Amino acid sequence: MLFRPAKASSTRSPAATFLVTCSILFVLSHTGLVLAQNPKPSPTPVVKTEAPEIDPDDVISVNTAEVLLPVTVRDNSGRLVEGLTRNDFRVFEDDLQQTLSDLSLRQVPVDVVLMVDASSSVSDNLDDFSKAAEGFASHLASDDRISLIQFDDRILLLQDWTRSMLQLHRALHRVAPGMFTRFHDAVLLASRDQLPRGSARHAIIVLTDGIDSGRGSTFEMALRGALQSQTAVYVISNTEIERAKKERELASFLEAPSSAVKFNELHIQDLRMGLEALSASERNMEQLTSATGGRLYRPKSFSDLESVYREVADELRHQYALYYEPSNRKHDGQFRRVRVETIKPDSKVSARVGYYAPAR
Repeated sequence: MLFRPAKASSTRSPAATFLVTCSILFVLSHTGLVLAQNPKPSPTPVVKTEAPEIDPDDVISVNTAEVLLPVTVRDNSGRLVEGLTRNDFRVFEDDLQQTLSDLSLRQVPVDVVLMVDASSSVSDNLDDFSKAAEGFASHLASDDRISLIQFDDRILLLQDWTRSMLQLHRALHRVAPGMFTRFHDAVLLASRDQLPRGSARHAIIVLTDGIDSGRGSTFEMALRGALQSQTAVYVISNTEIERAKKERELASFLEAPSSAVKFNELHIQDLRMGLEALSASERNMEQLTSATGGRLYRPKSFSDLESVYREVADELRHQYALYYEPSNRKHDGQFRRVRVETIKPDSKVSARVGYYAPAR
């Protein structure tokens, strides 16, 4: 709203004029605008301002000569393997073995983007997600950070990077159900725009069935974006939950009399196509998670979410951070394929399949 000054009266008594004049002279004399006896102007005072405090986490340091590989090692039972040293690993870039740095096992914080598919397939269980997400955040280290993104037919950043459980709690209460699933767009934007600190690992943890609405980015674009930003993607997929639901519904239709089966033929076909879409989605999510060094989880119930998120947090806490300076120093923007091995028998290594070299 614009406020306009009141219109001044066109008439004023001599006494009022005298009082106004005295007031103006008084104000001018006390603000230094009336000429003093010494006409030499005083120098303009210099106000010293202290330099603002800089949070070290806000300073992004980039070492383009060094590659960081977050690596997870599990035994045959799926348990995390701890206590390995630099000499237990072998890293190959385009089949050439690389030399690991002396500080290859230093502790590295993680910036985690929590993403929730708020479309119709998950919307009834958002409370389970909120509870699991808060449990996950409580297991992170003190120097780790978290942000929250909701996606459906929109992609919304509900909480930027924070360490505050209170801020995350408030943001989780802003998650609202939508309709469609822009999964590929969400992964691409979270990889490209929700950037971590230069000294941190970058991870996305997403609850979804992975079935994209097909209205934006492709799966290949999402995968490339995650690899370019060196982001590990963990997917907690509700495909098993959806599959069980569709299979029960399909079985009930097929057990009906033949006349009823014929009557419901279109719906039966939709259910079969839905099951095929779930299988295709799982194949994509398996490729996305394994290529980026993450993992695909398929809980059988939404009540399992809390334990799954706790397992992801445990993995992030026990990852090895391997550093090396690549022997190929070219800045050509090309993809470099990476392979990580360990000399420990009966162990399985998870790491991203490679990275894009910086381009000049």
